[in-house]
Amino acid sequence: MTGDSGPTGATGESGALGDSGIVDGHGPDAQHPPGPELRRLADELRRAIDLTVRTVAPPDVLAKATDALERATALLAAHAPPWDPSVPAKPLATLDPHEYFPFSPMIGWYSPLAPPIHCTVGDGVVHGRGVLGAPYEGPPGCVHGGVIAGLFDEVLGIANITAGLGAMTGTLSIRYVSPTPLYQELRFEGRFTGVEGRKVSTTGTLHVGDRLCAEANGIFIVVARERFAQHALEHGGAPQ
Repeated sequence: MTGDSGPTGATGESGALGDSGIVDGHGPDAQHPPGPELRRLADELRRAIDLTVRTVAPPDVLAKATDALERATALLAAHAPPWDPSVPAKPLATLDPHEYFPFSPMIGWYSPLAPPIHCTVGDGVVHGRGVLGAPYEGPPGCVHGGVIAGLFDEVLGIANITAGLGAMTGTLSIRYVSPTPLYQELRFEGRFTGVEGRKVSTTGTLHVGDRLCAEANGIFIVVARERFAQHALEHGGAPQ
């Protein structure tokens, strides 16, 4: 998870994105900000992914579904600009965590890749709750360990932002204590624990009920926003 060295703003700064309310450069521009229609599309795509993983439909039904999907992608393709590197986020600790990175593949409201985990902040602690189904399966009946690691990365990053220290992941250590089941409510927690120079320390836990499934320790590095802007420019982004 990335951010600048403090909670100094809420929008990106690449051309039209500056007035859009978008805190990550992926997605619509200032004239087409994300809204309920885009969120509905992302939710429906997430549902389609779940049904695709679980389907036992016969070939003729699969063919009809594919035809419908091809029509939908053709509609979207007509309104998709060329890809640009994302703009570094400038989140405010007072925002909803999902507004920090609305197109995040881990918690983004507008990303159909994101697992359905809802994050909130209370008393400086990040809480993430949700139920993961078949698309996120690793060992039989269990959540894939890589998905757990990705969610920890996001939850711990949010904890840093809440402390006013948006930073980039340096190291992330996960200890898997017990299997994390599918189709049961998961409960993530993340806590900022300290800062030393540019190194920010954060810890997290994952429970199902009272059972500890995994715990995480992360070291995040504060990176100047200018570094991200230069990186984006070097990889095809617009001048900052």
